Amino acid sequence: MNNLKIRMNTIFRYGLGTLSAIAVLAGQTAFAENLVARMSGHWSPKHQSAIHSQIFADEVTKRSEGRLTIQFYPSKQLFGIREVMGAVSSGAVELGGVVGVVSFPPINKNFNVASYPGLFSSYEQQRSFFQESDAGRAVWDDLTQKSNSKLIMYNPVGPVMTFSSARELTGIDTMKGLKARALLKSERPMWDAYEANTVSLPTGEVYTALQTGMIDTINSPPGSIEAYSWWEYLAFAQKPYQYFADAYIMANQDWFNSLPKDLQDIVMEVGAEVGTLATNTILNAGESTLTKFVERGGVVTTLSGDEKAKFNAMMADKVMPAMADMFDKDVLLAAEAFAQQ
Repeated sequence: MNNLKIRMNTIFRYGLGTLSAIAVLAGQTAFAENLVARMSGHWSPKHQSAIHSQIFADEVTKRSEGRLTIQFYPSKQLFGIREVMGAVSSGAVELGGVVGVVSFPPINKNFNVASYPGLFSSYEQQRSFFQESDAGRAVWDDLTQKSNSKLIMYNPVGPVMTFSSARELTGIDTMKGLKARALLKSERPMWDAYEANTVSLPTGEVYTALQTGMIDTINSPPGSIEAYSWWEYLAFAQKPYQYFADAYIMANQDWFNSLPKDLQDIVMEVGAEVGTLATNTILNAGESTLTKFVERGGVVTTLSGDEKAKFNAMMADKVMPAMADMFDKDVLLAAEAFAQQ
């Protein structure tokens, strides 16, 4: 009888242990299926890139049925335009909205060809260079490996042109003495050729700098002057577009690798779909902003004839030679050859 009681107690104890183990495993599975990832963006919620970032976050959450929730934090609530790449690399955030011409050149200087004025004629051509050509792919693979990051989605900010509050931008001679904001190292040769004065400022400080008169001129995608209300001070604009400023949703590679395969597939699927939407709408969104800019009293000048010829000569004789040390010559030649195909 005593032996029977001992056996029953043993079975009871082991049974409880088994139930406990099952409960723990169930809890771990539930935890693994309710993941939360933070995505940092510096864009204002009204900016097209922020709008598409939010669409991406919402759609991943929806398609995963809540197993992976993406929380998007705009307006640099987490990190600014210059810090977000480091945050993604270190895992401080799982995903981030990254402007390539800002974040990538410090990792691999050859990405500066993306901001070489007039080199690429479209987003598609620029992206194809970095994904399909040997020289461009080598640059891309190097910077993603060094930054421990993975491209999830294209999220362009728009083609870049010049805006000013000082005076009508009728030609290159009108630029002399302007107080220009410089975000990129690659912008400085052009401002120097114009004999403008440059001030280095992150995006979040531009509005106040325009308000106080610290600066009066910027290079910007049209959509940004509306999203950040810079057009309250900017009254003049000049085309042609200088380059196609691309942005990306980048993920920490280790975090992405840790996701179950089906969640990885959802993230990439949504990224491709929303990235196509973002690319297809960004040019029209910029032109729509310019229409509203003119309706507000703004003046847009498109250089042509002699003034366009003078601009082209300045770029060839002064700006491009000054940019020579910003990338390897063979990479630029490869990019030029690719763009001419």
